[in-house]
Amino acid sequence: MNTSHDSKIALLKDRAHMFFAVRSFFAEKEILEVDCPAISRAAPIDLHIEVMNITLKNGDRRYLHTSPEYGMKRLLALGLKNIYQMSHVFRENEIGPLHNPEFTMIEWYRNDSLFTDFIEEALELIYLFLGKMTYSVLTYRELFYQYTRLDYLTATPCQLQNFLAEREILISEESTWDKDNYLHLIMTFIVEPHLGHEEILIIKDYPASQSALAKTYIKSDGEAVAERFEFYHKGIELGNGYHELTDPIEQRRRFVSTNQARIEQGKAPLPLDESFISALESGLPDCHGIAIGFDRLMLLRHHQKEIAAILPFAWN
Repeated sequence: MNTSHDSKIALLKDRAHMFFAVRSFFAEKEILEVDCPAISRAAPIDLHIEVMNITLKNGDRRYLHTSPEYGMKRLLALGLKNIYQMSHVFRENEIGPLHNPEFTMIEWYRNDSLFTDFIEEALELIYLFLGKMTYSVLTYRELFYQYTRLDYLTATPCQLQNFLAEREILISEESTWDKDNYLHLIMTFIVEPHLGHEEILIIKDYPASQSALAKTYIKSDGEAVAERFEFYHKGIELGNGYHELTDPIEQRRRFVSTNQARIEQGKAPLPLDESFISALESGLPDCHGIAIGFDRLMLLRHHQKEIAAILPFAWN
C-alpha cells in the first residue's frame, strides 16, 4: 500500500470538503458569492507585494490580481451588499514554506457590521478549519513593545536599525529605507514567529502609515492608527482585515505615495486603477473587509509545515 499516495488523496478530498464548508458558511449568512476577473488593466499597488503581469499579442500589458479587492469594491459601489469571493490570486516571487506564487484566498465584505462583530465572524470561519479555541487581542503598539522593548511611535529609524543589527540582521548603509520598512522587517522576523502558539492572536490599531486601504483615526493619547486587524496562529498570519477606506481623494494620495516609495526602493511604479477610483467617487458604502488564506488554514488543519504539502501541485 502506498501510504503517501493515500494521504495525499485524503487531503485533497478534505480540501474539497472545506471548499463546500466555506460556501455553506457564507450561504447561511446570506453573503453572496461573486466572481471578479483575475486579470485587469491596472495593478494593485503595494510596497511589499509584487504583481505578475502578462503581455498580449497586441503588446498591451495586463496584471494578475494579488487580491480580488478592487473588483469587489466596484461591485459594492454598484449596489451589491455583503459579498465574498474564494479564488486563486497571484504574487510574484512569493515562494517558501508559507508562500506559493499562486494560492487560494477567501475575501469578503460586509456593509452592515460593526468592527467587533466582523472580527467575531472572521473567527467563526477560522474555527471551521481549526476548531474553536481561545483568542486574545493586542494593539500593534503593545505587541511591538512586548517583543522589542521599543515604542514604535517614538523609535527612530537608527534605533530600529541598531535593534536589527544586534540580532545580526544587517541593512546596507546605502539603504533608502524609511521607518515603516524597519517596522515591517522587525514584525516579520522578530515578532511574528512567536504569535498565537496556544490560541489565536488578533492584532489591531496598526500605525496609520501602514493603513493601505483602511480608514484611520486618532486615539485619545494622540496615536494615529489604522482601523486594521490581523489574525495569527502558531506564528502564521492568517488574515488581514480593514474598516475600508471610502474617500477617493485620500485613496489616490496613498497610491501616489506608495508608488513614490516603490521608486525610492528601486521598484517599478504601477498604473493606478482608475476604474477603482471612479467606483469610490460614485460612492463606496461604509464596510468592513478581510482576506484570509485558505491554504494556510489547510496547512494548520493538517499539521503540515509547508504549504506545498496541501496543494494539488506545488509551484516546483
